[in-house]
Amino acid sequence: MNDKRSLPVVPHTAASGAAGTSHDDDDVLSTLRRDGSRRWLMPHLATGGWWRKRRVVAYILMVVFVAVPHLRVAGKPLILMDIPARQFTIFGRTFLPTDTMLLALLMLSVMFGIVLITAIAGRAWCGWACPQTVYMEYLFRPIDRLFDGTTGRGGHAKKPLTGVKQVARVAVYVLLSMFLAHTFLAYFVGTERLSQWIQSSPIDHPAAFLVMAATTGLMLFDFLIFREQMCLIACPYGRFQSVMLDEQSLIVTYDPVRGEPRKKGKHRAEDNAGDCVDCNRCVVVCPTGIDIRDGLQMECINCTQCIDACDEVMDRVGSPRGLIRYGSQDGIAGKPRRRIRPRTIIYPLILTAVLSGFAYALSTKTTFDARVLRGKGAPFTTVARGRISNSFTIRLVNRTDEKQTYALQVAEPANVQLKVIDPTGLTLEPGGTSLVPVATEFSGSLTFGTGNQPATLEVTSSKDTSKTVQFNLLGPRQ
Repeated sequence: MNDKRSLPVVPHTAASGAAGTSHDDDDVLSTLRRDGSRRWLMPHLATGGWWRKRRVVAYILMVVFVAVPHLRVAGKPLILMDIPARQFTIFGRTFLPTDTMLLALLMLSVMFGIVLITAIAGRAWCGWACPQTVYMEYLFRPIDRLFDGTTGRGGHAKKPLTGVKQVARVAVYVLLSMFLAHTFLAYFVGTERLSQWIQSSPIDHPAAFLVMAATTGLMLFDFLIFREQMCLIACPYGRFQSVMLDEQSLIVTYDPVRGEPRKKGKHRAEDNAGDCVDCNRCVVVCPTGIDIRDGLQMECINCTQCIDACDEVMDRVGSPRGLIRYGSQDGIAGKPRRRIRPRTIIYPLILTAVLSGFAYALSTKTTFDARVLRGKGAPFTTVARGRISNSFTIRLVNRTDEKQTYALQVAEPANVQLKVIDPTGLTLEPGGTSLVPVATEFSGSLTFGTGNQPATLEVTSSKDTSKTVQFNLLGPRQ
């Protein structure tokens, strides 16, 4: 066997011998022919150990995806991204537009979490947990097999579908797309509002009906027509892998040292024959139509179908399993696996720092903000009996998801009167902001000598939380 420890070149090509392909279609995207027409993929199914594990995970995730919008934490949705109301609820805690820093830290935490998982376990998200993969491979493709029958030679149905079966299959797709569309919308509008839309006439909620119809149409287009091209063309995650993976990252890979040169039939008896029998079984089961033997490719979603298919063939020919397996590029090249490396040190440190910042910001988050802004015009005016008046504007921000009313008073120094010019701004909707004009009145002797007097404004909310704000009273020096 050839002992050369090198990796193959990594072209992004269509696999020759794939379902519906020919050798003339080499060097073309796996879902395109040379003339630019669509190559429809109908992958075979390899029901090996990895497929069974993924099936368990997929069924659990389907339940989770549907249940999450209905779950409540402290009376609030577990997850709700209410874009019209400009507020996100995550794990029962509501984030408002005023919580920009918290949202930014949360998104950074998610991003670096994905980067860390990818650096360690490759595209585990794509192959195991992405809703596109879960629903496509464990809901819609089984429906295809139910109507088409077992996939025949070349990846096509053994018998062409009759008109009745075609209509029935599309009808099932429409029903499932409607269900998934409503589930998807529940993440953005909430289950209560969605229930009202469903029970009401489209005439009463034309905009809502159009949103639901458009979402259903997009779901149907995705799973009936676009299918694997969502991963190959639309989703940017595969293109990011070049900066998130290194030679030590865990990926689904073919072992060229053991498998090459490929031999089939009577040529298998040759001394230099590798373990690969060139059956193309790994190609016809691939849901994205690639040949894993071409090396690491953007189109590979680490679904492990090629592992199960190759293991079946290895069992038949009496060779050890693992010709295609989970491994790393360095591991296949004969280099030792290093679990501790720059990426696995730097990424966790960054993630820990971001999560710490998020936790600190969350723990110190106040229910409202208050600032004292000095009014325009003269710094102070003299009123009756030698008393002085200052004009201010109090800026209030309600950081809760409930309506709040605020009360203002000058806590220090004593005998300073506070008059609210327009009290309407003291009541705020969730996430609301207002500017409340006020005037203070005090004895002129309070500022004698320096011309100013430090003061403390106390703001109390209807939830009995209070905050103090420091400001200066201005007046005559003598």
